[in-house]
Amino acid sequence: MAKISVRELALFGVLGALTFAAKYVMSFLPNIEPVSLMVMLFAVVFGRKCLYPIYLYVMMEILFYGISLWNINYLYIWAVLALAAYLLRKMEHPLGWAILSGTYGLLFGALCGIVDVFIGGFSYAVTKWISGIPFDITHCAGNFVIALLLFKPMRQLMERLYRKMQI
Repeated sequence: MAKISVRELALFGVLGALTFAAKYVMSFLPNIEPVSLMVMLFAVVFGRKCLYPIYLYVMMEILFYGISLWNINYLYIWAVLALAAYLLRKMEHPLGWAILSGTYGLLFGALCGIVDVFIGGFSYAVTKWISGIPFDITHCAGNFVIALLLFKPMRQLMERLYRKMQI
């Protein structure tokens, strides 16, 4: 893992906690969350250092909600989105980021199904995924709108903040 400075450590800590707090505040909305947006921003702005705020967020989820099978999903599922965002980091248009985020929301249940295959078998995983499609559609729509509206201004803000820290 890349070496980080004390300033970066502080920034990543605040951003991981902010991501957790933002999701918690929005938790009354089913599958509407800012985490996907934040993960994409972390990957685009921080590169491989994005794993620090992402896994701080995951750790806070585990500490707050406890240990369960969904924790296994969180260990890889956000890294999948971070990798996709990192590979597309040169993309400028907000619609592209909205499509990526929406697609990720739509595929979220299927990505979680990887663990379900090991828990209950293929038919269990498929049944669980199909029953969750309405939530995935909501997740898709929420992610799409949030990214369309907020990705560009938040990217500019985060890049400016990170540049000032480097001085």
